[in-house]
Amino acid sequence: MKGILGKKLGMTQVFTPEGNVIPVTVIEAGPNVVLQKKDQENDGYEAIQLGFSDKKEKNATKPAIGHAKKAGTAPKRYVREIRGINLGEYEVGQVIKADLFTEGEFVDVTAVSKGKGFQGNIKRWGQSRGPMAHGSRYHRGPGSMGSIQANRVPKGKHLPGHMGHETVTIQNLQVVRVDAERNVLLVKGSVPGPKNSLVRVKITVKK
Repeated sequence: MKGILGKKLGMTQVFTPEGNVIPVTVIEAGPNVVLQKKDQENDGYEAIQLGFSDKKEKNATKPAIGHAKKAGTAPKRYVREIRGINLGEYEVGQVIKADLFTEGEFVDVTAVSKGKGFQGNIKRWGQSRGPMAHGSRYHRGPGSMGSIQANRVPKGKHLPGHMGHETVTIQNLQVVRVDAERNVLLVKGSVPGPKNSLVRVKITVKK
């Protein structure tokens, strides 16, 4: 397993030598700094803790500043862990860049999807609307609430509510191009979340 933290910059397209168009998502992948190594003996599991995107010390807590100084770096805005790795390949303070991946590899990308706020059934669950004329008085309603005698809403019923802003993983996306100088990955297809949001790119688990 290997992974990196990055920022979604947006989408564009690239052309193959045959003239085909490939839609790609541009991800600023790193640089990441290894802030901590967690092992079975001390923590009960093995992982590396990565930090991405510097922030000013005045905006960081003293524990965060001290934790970053142990790795010889500035406080980080995003701190996440990557499990299932070989601890021997990493050292505290090591810098990880986009060249961790190569063209043609397949990755899983995890991010928080766009928030849609409070939405009705039609947008949230893809339900159909009712008749729009002839005095039906039922257009975009949620439907029957169940038996009046039961006096309860059936468990699992699709109702209006909060939509989006959930952790989503898109699997098996191919790395189309790696720009090591600018720390940029071009990944085929779309990635969850708005522009400039945090994404986590890991080698896929299914290929």
